[in-house]
Amino acid sequence: NGRGKQATITIAVTNKELRDKFSKINREIGGWDEGFDPFYGAPVILIVLADKECLTGIYDGSLVMGNMMLAAHSLGLGSIWIHRAKEEFELPEYQSLLKEIGIEGQWEGIAHCAVGYMDGELPQAAARKDNRVFWLE
Repeated sequence: NGRGKQATITIAVTNKELRDKFSKINREIGGWDEGFDPFYGAPVILIVLADKECLTGIYDGSLVMGNMMLAAHSLGLGSIWIHRAKEEFELPEYQSLLKEIGIEGQWEGIAHCAVGYMDGELPQAAARKDNRVFWLE
């Protein structure tokens, strides 16, 4: 993390009712039809937030997300990065939720990491584009 600030926090949502509430709001922000679950049925949602005062918070939060997804894979779990946490945590009800669980300060939603056992096989990676790495020797 940038300058050792440790400017990210993670909220682990395992309560089904609360998880479903996050899913509903996320679906509404994303503009999907009722019944669609943007978390794809995952029972655990890890929400990464970054301190708005930290200049590297968004980058640090992105690294947290990547590391959590790698850790999930190493444990045989599936994970997926789900956006719209920024929009969620700008809502007054989510600011109130943070206060209710004892989180003070100004926090920006980075992403949700939906985690669970995969239903099916790991999808094949997309073909890699050329000219993405340039060497200066």
